Amino acid sequence: MRLDKFLKVSRIIKRRTVANDACDAGRVTVNGKVAKAGLDVKPGDVIEITFGTNISKYEILSTQEVIRKENAQEMYKSL
Repeated sequence: MRLDKFLKVSRIIKRRTVANDACDAGRVTVNGKVAKAGLDVKPGDVIEITFGTNISKYEILSTQEVIRKENAQEMYKSL
């Protein structure tokens, strides 16, 4: 699954265009490397997102194309 789509489906970032912009600006890393929006992510990858001084880390637990809003947090674990 593409990184920008995962961020949107998991509801870590509300809109896919915002996820694209964050990736293009170099604020998203996957496994310690700056990631483009089209990078394929898989369970076990660690995503780190920087917005201002706030740094958020997540480990991917599953990648599903469609998921209900209530179950979106089951796709990742905060670190």
